[in-house]
Amino acid sequence: MRIQLEALQRDALASLQAAESVADLEQIRVQTLGKKGALTQLLRGLGGVSAEERPILGELANALKAAFNEALTARLERLQQRDLEIRLQAERLDVTLPGRRPPLGGVHPITRALGEIIRIFSGMGFPPATGPEVEDDWHNFGALNIPADHPAREMHDTFYLPPGPQGQKRLLRTHTSPVQIHVMENRPPPLRIIAPGKVFRCDSDLTHTPMFHQVEGFLVDEGVHFGQLKGILSRFLQLFFERDLPVRFRPSFFPFTEPSAEVDMGCLFCNGQGCRVCKGNGWLEVLGCGLIHPAVLDNVGIDREKYSGFAFGMGVERLAMLKYGIQDLRLFFENDVRFLEQHARL
Repeated sequence: MRIQLEALQRDALASLQAAESVADLEQIRVQTLGKKGALTQLLRGLGGVSAEERPILGELANALKAAFNEALTARLERLQQRDLEIRLQAERLDVTLPGRRPPLGGVHPITRALGEIIRIFSGMGFPPATGPEVEDDWHNFGALNIPADHPAREMHDTFYLPPGPQGQKRLLRTHTSPVQIHVMENRPPPLRIIAPGKVFRCDSDLTHTPMFHQVEGFLVDEGVHFGQLKGILSRFLQLFFERDLPVRFRPSFFPFTEPSAEVDMGCLFCNGQGCRVCKGNGWLEVLGCGLIHPAVLDNVGIDREKYSGFAFGMGVERLAMLKYGIQDLRLFFENDVRFLEQHARL
């Protein structure tokens, strides 16, 4: 048995030195020291040897175990160190290479257009003001001289909400003109503001969405006249589109202004020669305006004999589509990354 133990020790230590992986080491350990391993099988034969040889063979077996475990630990450390070096080499970062820049976002074209509108009018002395998006019937319709039978009040145009605590009609505002009423109710003239914000109407097609953005502007003071309105809007369009555009005012009708006008500018795409965008007439309709109706001044308690005013309103999406050459309004809200990346670089 002594010879067998010595041979087992030689073979086991040689196998440990030849092992190339941690898994190989574990397999050698089980084959040598496991319940069915070679050493275990030899030790089961100790009962058949003489009493004098048994302690000697037991000591040899313990020495074999100790030598095997020591060699196993040393080889395991070397293999683990080798594996660590291989992994570190594979995961090494070359800090001399230029970094990979993450993709940067850009300003949404609506946000850019809205910011430009606010900047231009603020430079003309019209600071921005805000108001609630959920309005009552009075501020959205009644105070603006919109009669009870006006088509704009119909369910197919307006998002109505459950009545308020006092039973008043509530709705998502259909324009930003209610901000005009809030301001005139709470501040004395002279007044001049713009009211940028979201508005809501039941409509969806190439040129309409259920939610869109408007900018309302107005001025109330003594001696206000239509010539001032024409000058301000003409200058705004020239600054926004960055060119000397012809502008014309066509008579129109709005319940809250009198007289009222639609504002057209020369077509950006054909320079007034006629094209598909302007439908051949050389003009593009861009906004509405007029002198504030005396009934609106009465509704907010402003003396119509002393004060007069003008108001105007424009769709931000409409202006952005013209400025950036966008033909489908829905692209602004579909979050197509290709569209957003294209206009982020403008």
